Amino acid sequence: MRPMGLVAAAVAVALLAAGCGGPGGREDAAAAVAIRLLDAVDDRDGAGACATLAPETLADLEKSADQPCDQAILDEDLPGPSGVTTTNVYGQWAQVRLQTDTLFLAVFPGGWKVVAAGCRSRGDRPYDCTLQGG
Repeated sequence: MRPMGLVAAAVAVALLAAGCGGPGGREDAAAAVAIRLLDAVDDRDGAGACATLAPETLADLEKSADQPCDQAILDEDLPGPSGVTTTNVYGQWAQVRLQTDTLFLAVFPGGWKVVAAGCRSRGDRPYDCTLQGG
């Protein structure tokens, strides 16, 4: 095996051992977090919804709303939960498209976290998101 082949094999083993699994597992995990956010908002569980947010997204929400996340998240105009249509993972980033929403996630030490939600496509321009960090 060539040196690069050994490196690639070692990385694959390390990812599997870390619980990352193949792409399908990562896609499923990202989609589950996206659904958990929208379910929590729909159930009026602000603390549960905030637990799914990336740190910067949570901080930006609290700053812009001037109230704690668990209250502010319930005032956001996020759509209700719906079925996942596609999930794409790009390294440490994921895009989860649902019937009513598009969410963007990133991997953190504790797993997938929502970076942006309530996002609408604007064609060639960047998505317009109701909730986003940074």
